[in-house]
Amino acid sequence: MPNDQYTFDNPRTRYESISPPVQHQDEPGLDSELVPTPDLGELSYRGTDRLAGRRALITGADSGIGAAVAIAFAREGADVALAYLPSEQSDAERIAELVRAAGRTALLLPVDVSIAEECTRLVDEAATGLGGLDIVVNNAGKQIYCERLEDLSDQAFDETMRTNVYATFWISKAALKHLPAGAAIINSTSVQAYKPSPILIDYATTKAAINAFTKALAGQLAERGIRVNAVAPGPVWTVLQVTDGQPPEKIASFGKNTPLGRAAQPAEMAPAYVFLASAESSYVLGETLNANGGIPTP
Repeated sequence: MPNDQYTFDNPRTRYESISPPVQHQDEPGLDSELVPTPDLGELSYRGTDRLAGRRALITGADSGIGAAVAIAFAREGADVALAYLPSEQSDAERIAELVRAAGRTALLLPVDVSIAEECTRLVDEAATGLGGLDIVVNNAGKQIYCERLEDLSDQAFDETMRTNVYATFWISKAALKHLPAGAAIINSTSVQAYKPSPILIDYATTKAAINAFTKALAGQLAERGIRVNAVAPGPVWTVLQVTDGQPPEKIASFGKNTPLGRAAQPAEMAPAYVFLASAESSYVLGETLNANGGIPTP
């Protein structure tokens, strides 16, 4: 059984430095078909009631970081609404089973967050289904590499902006009528906001925008007692990488250029979101918490 998040060990060797085989899935892909299988904390995350009685909406909750956060939130005592694309239903059902195994409510909400009306519907259905809303995690993301700006179509650029930036705006805005003082909004940004890869121009642009949006909204909502923060992961082994998020030839070395020498597992990201959602971070707002294996950032 893997060590839980409280075990003191060497971060370089906590997880194996994987060299995944060349593989490809059509977007958005499935965790269940990813090789090797990511660790979402299924066997390791240990909750301590830090989110007891809370009600959380998580986008991109079927796989990767979103799924790991859903598992952690449930084991910390939160009920969870899981948002995901309809084609990701099988992955979402597996995460819902893990949430329910923790004794919490799991609400399955298939949605396309790149559509404004769908985002509004999502928030309202989550609040109704959970009996309220205390936490919003804007995590769904789109990442498709493109080596030449001339080959990046207007449509592709727009789809990335709508999924990553507009959805964060639409969902946050729709949630405000439900969020009480003490609530938290947590956005997923990226090390790409600080150290953009030349082949991820549109993705990196969206992540920088999310950083600015987070800080500005945190200042605006502080007087309402609603905290807004972000987590900026580095290279994390998720299905995003094999659905054209990275060139196939770079998959085997993914994450090995970090000071820790390996990619992260989604389970390693979840505690950052738990901290920002919990009362332990009551004086933290407008913060971007970097979890990137030691890559220098401003």
